Formats: sequence, structure tokens, C-alpha cells
Amino acid sequence: MSPSTDSIRLTAIHTTNRSLPHTFEPETENGASQLDHHTSVTASELWPITRQRQMLVLISAFLTTAITIGFNQAYGVFQSYYISPTQTMLPKSTSRDGALVAFVGTLGYGLTWGGSIFVNPVMARLGVRGTRWLGITGVVGMSAGFGLASLSTQVWHLLLTQGLLFGLGSSLLYFPILSAAPEYFTAHRGSAMGFILSGAGIGGLVFSPLIRVLISAIGPRWTLRFLCFLNLIISLPIAISAAPSRFVERRPTHVNLKLALKPAFLFSAGAAFFQAGGNGLPLTFLPEYSVAIGYSASFGATLLAVSNGVNSVCRVISGYAGDKWGRQNTLILTVSLSVTFVLGFWLTSTAAGGNKILWVLFVVFYGAAGGGYNALFPTTVAEVFGLQAYPSVSGFMYFMRGLGTMFGSPVGGKILGESRVSNYRNMVLFDSALLAGAAICVVVVRCWDAVEKRGWKWKA
Repeated sequence: MSPSTDSIRLTAIHTTNRSLPHTFEPETENGASQLDHHTSVTASELWPITRQRQMLVLISAFLTTAITIGFNQAYGVFQSYYISPTQTMLPKSTSRDGALVAFVGTLGYGLTWGGSIFVNPVMARLGVRGTRWLGITGVVGMSAGFGLASLSTQVWHLLLTQGLLFGLGSSLLYFPILSAAPEYFTAHRGSAMGFILSGAGIGGLVFSPLIRVLISAIGPRWTLRFLCFLNLIISLPIAISAAPSRFVERRPTHVNLKLALKPAFLFSAGAAFFQAGGNGLPLTFLPEYSVAIGYSASFGATLLAVSNGVNSVCRVISGYAGDKWGRQNTLILTVSLSVTFVLGFWLTSTAAGGNKILWVLFVVFYGAAGGGYNALFPTTVAEVFGLQAYPSVSGFMYFMRGLGTMFGSPVGGKILGESRVSNYRNMVLFDSALLAGAAICVVVVRCWDAVEKRGWKWKA
């Protein structure tokens, strides 16, 4: 490092918070800007924030979420095609392997999150330049996954390409960018992360109908090749220009035993597992169930897009509500509503022989509630465990979410068997049990966090 660079670094480290943009920083009673009182770091340990850098973080993280999670959430369109009797890419017997075909998507989705337990420690050791190369490698891996999947003739080929390779690549892109995002916001962290994570819904809203149209127009193989090049065009500039972590010194990336044994940590891990398993199941089987009750495959893709669009808007609203009324409070509300809508609309729809009105109501209302956990999960981790512990704790929680994702949909597919309306009842009950487990866990975390902070606050 050159002397001039050293001088700039020292100046940046010792910049006081009063020189930072006021908009995103909370104030104490005497008017001095400070970091969120739940974090365990001081201003001297953080690089300063600029408004330009905040905008870069918002845009790049939003697009990263739209690409990585959006592709994953649109996999249901591919699944609906792969098991359809008219598909020309795989053996005709594939229609009887619905659970295995579902596992292709859940493997990719699960690795996107589960890879955090490996990616975060590597990031901490590589530094800014190395982290940038991680993101670039991830982009190449995602595109290679799509490109090689276009050559597939068996389901296991898809598992290795559209599942394994794409999932590993998306994890390498997602975490270098998303792990640093909460550090750039304090007072409005919930709103910022709500906007960033709404990219998942926007991605699903765009990619679900796009993939359906492309499959009909140019076939599945050229659709996968198109996605390969589209990903390179959008994601490479993001990976190259990614904002680094604000922390001057390297933070711990491994969870210590003392923290791991805390009830708040254990129940947070449980919530991550159960919610990911339960939340992904409706998205995976949404197009398939739509066809089972009499809708066309194209309308099923449209409903998936509608769900993602509603989800996207409500992630932003959830983030704002979290800042206003408490992030943990809003988290509990949205997870509880998810259970209510699964039982009230989806289960009732199956009991009524595939009631279309109840199903459409479920798609809309579940889309609204289902994104609350995803939007508020990063902010509550920072709030409960502190920014200093954020990489290690969030890395482990995302790993648990990856395991939950790889558990929920495949087991649900096995319970379902053949896609008939009457067969969905037990799968829906399984889904509601997972989400109910998540609701119980987040309530326990809220109560235990108050005990550890030695005081109950209605806004938390």
C-alpha cells in the first residue's frame, strides 16, 4: 500500500460521524450521529458512508437479488415443463419423477443460501479484490450452469448443472454483495433491506412469464442458453463494481460456542430452517397446482409472476413497517399470517375440489405475507446479534435456510406423489406445520432477546 493510500485510509478511519450524510443515521438526544445502539462497533472501526456509495449498494444488491433469487423462484415454470407430457428435452418417464425434478430447483435455491457457510470465511480472508473475483467466478458458474443444462438429456444432468453448478455460482455472487449491504444503513436499515430484497419478487415477476414465453417460442434448450448470456450481461458489471465491507479490520466468520448455545441463536436457526422449507414449497408447486385445478400452464406461470410481484411490493412495505413498529414485531406478524393463509385458502381450496377463487386469493395474500421474513431477517440478525457478529451469524442462518429449502420441497413432492388435487391436502398440512414451527421460533427469539437486554420494549 502506498503512503498516499495509507494517509487516505487513516483519514477515513478517523472521520467522525458528524461528517457523514445525516439521512441514514439515527441521532442521540444531543443531536450527535451514531450507529444503531444494538451494534457493538464504534465509528472508528467503520469506513465512512457516502450517499453515492449507498446508492451503489442499493442498486447492485437489488439487481443481485433479482438475478439470483429471481431465477430460483421462477424455476417452477421449468418444473412444470419438465414433467409435462409435451416436453421434448427429457425422457417421457420424467413425468413420474416430480420429486426429483423439484429437487433440481431446490438444490439450486438451497445452495444459493447454504453456500454462505463456506463463502463468508473465504471472503474474510481474500479482502476486497479477492471478494470481487469471487463474485465474478459466481457469475461464470451461474451462466455455465444454464449453458450446460441446455445440453441435458436426463434429470441427473439437470441436477449437476441447473441445480449444483448454478446454485454454487449464485452463492458466490450473492454473499459478497449482500453481506455488506446492512452495514451501509442504520436508522433506515429495514427500509433499505426491504427494497434490496424486493428484487427477489421483481426477478420472479419478470423471469416467470419470460421463461414461459421463451420455452413456447424457441424451446427449452435455447431458453437456457438465452438465460446464460442474459446473466453475463447483467451480473458481470455488478460483480466488478461491488461495494466492499465498511469494516476496516477483518471480522469473525465462525460462530463461537458461547453464542451458538444461546436460546436466541438456536431458535433463530430453527426459524431459518422451518421458514425456508415452508416458504419455498408453494412457489415450487404453484404452476403445477394451477394446472391440476384446471388452469393452463401459461396462466400458472402468470400466477407465479403475480405472487412474486405482490411479494416484491410487500417486502418494501415490511421493511418500512419494521422501522416504524419494530422489526421483530413485523417479522412475527408476517410469519403468522403465512400460516393463516396456507390453512385458510390453500388447504380449503384442496378440500373444495380445487376451488379456483380460493387459490387465486392464496396466491395474492400469501405473496404479500411470505416476503416479510425474507425482508426483515437480515435486519433482525443485525439487531439481535450486532453488526460485528453479522457475517458469522447470518452466514450460519443462511446455511440453515439452504438446508430448509432442500428439505421442504423434495419432501413435499414425495408426499404429493402424482399431481392430483386430492393429493395436495397432506402436502399443504406439511407446509403449514413448517411455517407454524417458524412462527413459534421467532416469538421465542423476540422474548429471549428482551430477557437478554433486561427490558421489554414494545418496539423491537
